[in-house]
Amino acid sequence: MKLHEFKFELPEELVALHPARNRDESRLMVVHRATGQIEHRAFKDILDYFVEGDVFAFNDTKVFPARLYGNKEKTGAKIEVFLLRELNKELRLWDVLVDPARKIRVGNKLYFGESDMVAEVIDNTTSRGRTIKFLFDGTDEEFRKALYELGETPIPKEVINRETEPADKERYQTIYAENIGAVAAPSAGLHFTREVMKRMEIKGIEPAFVTLHVGLGTFRTVDVEDLTKHKMDSENFVVTAPACDVVNKALDTKRRVCAVGTTTVRAMEASVSANARMKPTQGWIDRFIFPPHDFKIANALLTNFHMPESTLIMLAAAFAGYPLLMEAYKEAIKEKYRFFSYGDAMLIL
Repeated sequence: MKLHEFKFELPEELVALHPARNRDESRLMVVHRATGQIEHRAFKDILDYFVEGDVFAFNDTKVFPARLYGNKEKTGAKIEVFLLRELNKELRLWDVLVDPARKIRVGNKLYFGESDMVAEVIDNTTSRGRTIKFLFDGTDEEFRKALYELGETPIPKEVINRETEPADKERYQTIYAENIGAVAAPSAGLHFTREVMKRMEIKGIEPAFVTLHVGLGTFRTVDVEDLTKHKMDSENFVVTAPACDVVNKALDTKRRVCAVGTTTVRAMEASVSANARMKPTQGWIDRFIFPPHDFKIANALLTNFHMPESTLIMLAAAFAGYPLLMEAYKEAIKEKYRFFSYGDAMLIL
């Protein structure tokens, strides 16, 4: 498929700047692949479509406060430093993005607030990318505590066009977040509440947890018309044996396995065994899923409404079928559904 096929006009006011007052009060569009029917529900109704023995597969990654603000040595210029990934724990080496990049060269030092935290730029990686080494006297625990106190919640400001607010610390995190390492939230999971999870348990719907540490590549612009030429950034993932047991049992008994979010789908697809079941797997994944694609594990998908020409809408189109998904998006715009990380949800059955 071609990039232009995923272009559509999205009114700016439909991009959600804040989440719904309560997580499960988001709207839910339900799309039936077998019939093409589209329903309009509330998220709290989601369990109406599932029965005992069905499975929800969640991504339990935890977002860390990846956006820091420092000052350049000598000039005092304010620099945004966005932590992407830790390269070496002992040496305190990190891959980061800096802004404005033109001011930051190898050898420059950055100072962070009134703290003892200093970083030295030791390499260039991309136009905005740098490798930095934190210079900090203290234990690893003290270093991480200082880093977390300095950092702010990394809401994607390029789309959610506002400053970070205190409420984002809680709301830009799923309630089941466990394994720290993401710089963006797996947003389909943001709708779940403890009440919904309890109702799942009472109904006999099983949870399975995989981990994929969402990177900024999730939002990276696709800049090639031929989608086969697009390269995804690598992201670290883990699929455990207990998660495989839960999912495989559901598949063996012909139950629904609903992947909560596109990142969960990608982790599951990366763990497929020769007999089309999940097997314990971990490592790095850069798999780009777009139509057509034969999904081996998930037979239902919960996802948010995504931006035009994003890799996320392409995966959703591969799952729903391109014509049906684009029809659903036309309907979503007409019905004023809210888009992006803090927006409404779509359930594809």
